[in-house]
Amino acid sequence: MLLPLLLAASCSGGNSKTIGNPAPPGAQGIRAVPVTSGLSEPVDLTAPLNDTSRVFIVEKTGTIRIVKNGQLLSTPFLDISSRVSRGPEQGLLGLAFHPQYESNRAFYVDYTDLSGDTRVVEFLTSDKPDSASAAEREILFVDQPQPNHNGGQIAFGPDGYFYVALGDGGGGGDPDGNGQNLNALLGKLLRLAVTPGSATPYTIPSDNPFRTRPGARGEIWDYGLRNPWRFSFDRSNGDLYIGDVGQNLWEEVDYEPARSGGRNYGWNVTEGKHCYNASSCKTTGFTQPVVEYGHGPGCSVTGGYVYRGAALPELQGAYLYGDYCSGMIRSFRIAGGVALDELDYTAALQSQAGSPMTGLTSFGQDARGELYILRLSGEVYRIEKAP
Repeated sequence: MLLPLLLAASCSGGNSKTIGNPAPPGAQGIRAVPVTSGLSEPVDLTAPLNDTSRVFIVEKTGTIRIVKNGQLLSTPFLDISSRVSRGPEQGLLGLAFHPQYESNRAFYVDYTDLSGDTRVVEFLTSDKPDSASAAEREILFVDQPQPNHNGGQIAFGPDGYFYVALGDGGGGGDPDGNGQNLNALLGKLLRLAVTPGSATPYTIPSDNPFRTRPGARGEIWDYGLRNPWRFSFDRSNGDLYIGDVGQNLWEEVDYEPARSGGRNYGWNVTEGKHCYNASSCKTTGFTQPVVEYGHGPGCSVTGGYVYRGAALPELQGAYLYGDYCSGMIRSFRIAGGVALDELDYTAALQSQAGSPMTGLTSFGQDARGELYILRLSGEVYRIEKAP
């Protein structure tokens, strides 16, 4: 049992789509082109702003690799393998470059340490641009009661603030009640203000929704999440998408218009848009997912990105996501807060062996906005136009 498979072991007004029958096939004019292989459990891919010659690939075992001008560099950009735990849902899980990386050389990683706890830390690139200093500055430490549901995605939003996704702390069914507890950081999406090199790890933005609420942690942006396995912002308008892994029955994709945090996505009262482990439940105030699917099309959602590249105009504005277990890859577009125009690209985006992208750990996005697919088996693909 590997990473997001174990993640698989949420309702309110608004509209959501439940996947049952197969979606219409997507345009067959796209394909998945191999970029590199032989990696050690790749789980994230990104690039600094304006850096069009490189992509940085996170290996769960504790290293960050660079593909530069199409070639995988032999020397890791960063190696902290001696600091990370190696459980199925543990390890080096996320990478984000500061928006002013070109001038301040600061980047951030999320990993579970040798005790299994979450650490979000800052590193600086050395004088050699393809190599980083191994000296870390701690931004955030979160005790993890169980080895699973660590989240791990980090990103700078279009507002310049730093977002951190944390799962509910693990165990089946959120036994500690973290998802609905505003005094706990687990089961949340956090929003922080970070300044590279500052003596203060972070401050809380003045417009965070719970900053002044008694008994609540001001760092929280959204809550009621089980294990957000990849969130992203639409580069065009700042809208937020979250792939939240379900318990045993339902996977979900959540949508949030730009700068409208403070939302409760329902866990552990709901799973998808259904009451969790109950025949009825009170769902007033919950934000319903825009898409859900049961454990037929797959069993563990992998959140993706809204396509904003230039190579595939037919995908412009479409959000692509997938499933770790089945290799399903689908898309939809948001109109008026509703998921529309759903298409299935599973048959078009096949692995080099000609099979679905099972073990789909993550999507990635380069500086141009082109999209990538990562598999735990060590393969990375770029989505391109078919000849």
